[in-house]
Amino acid sequence: MANPDEEQPQLQQTQQTEDYLFKIVLIGDSAVGKSNLLARFARDEFHPNSKSTIGVEFQTQKMTINGKEVKAQIWDTAGQERFRAVTSAYYRGAVGALLVYDISRRLTFDSVGRWLNELHTHSDMNVVTILVGNKSDLKEAREVTTAEGRALAEAQDLFFIETSALDSSNVIVAFQKVVKEIYNILSRKVMQSQELKEKDPEWMGNGKTVVLKAEDENKETEAQAKKGSCCSS
Repeated sequence: MANPDEEQPQLQQTQQTEDYLFKIVLIGDSAVGKSNLLARFARDEFHPNSKSTIGVEFQTQKMTINGKEVKAQIWDTAGQERFRAVTSAYYRGAVGALLVYDISRRLTFDSVGRWLNELHTHSDMNVVTILVGNKSDLKEAREVTTAEGRALAEAQDLFFIETSALDSSNVIVAFQKVVKEIYNILSRKVMQSQELKEKDPEWMGNGKTVVLKAEDENKETEAQAKKGSCCSS
């Protein structure tokens, strides 16, 4: 299990092979399939008898976007209430989130609002978030319609998708959507900073803020995005 006292990387240009590192969190009630979604995405595995995650663990996955190598550091946040105090620290620094519910358990869908409030409380309001209706393979047991999920996502200004960790449906698409949107936001901000510099050669500062939350609980720093570099916040 990861140590919350250790400083964790957020959004940065690394000194190794990858160009960018994004921290993404998986949130939602216990037993909605968060760990299996991550296992399917990162290792193409599925564990039908997997137990509830204790605390928080993360895995990394690399992908290439527009010729840049992006490393997604995906945190599996335990949904069980007794661990919430432990996992809240892991929201800080996140630039993306997958909010997962189980389409066969309406109570998990009803909890979406609470999870959004918690996400916004412990992270930046601009975190790229996708609402994920998992276990779409359980067609006969469905309690939440696709239309209901999409309507809630639209009302909360979230992306939306239904997935199945069991049969792999849309799992890769869900994670890639979040990572690509984060990258697109970053790219737009880099372009904006370049335009400002071209208009005003005397413009002080070589970058533009792209991440607003720091890892340190009592200190906020800025991530600077500039041509060819992006520092962590």
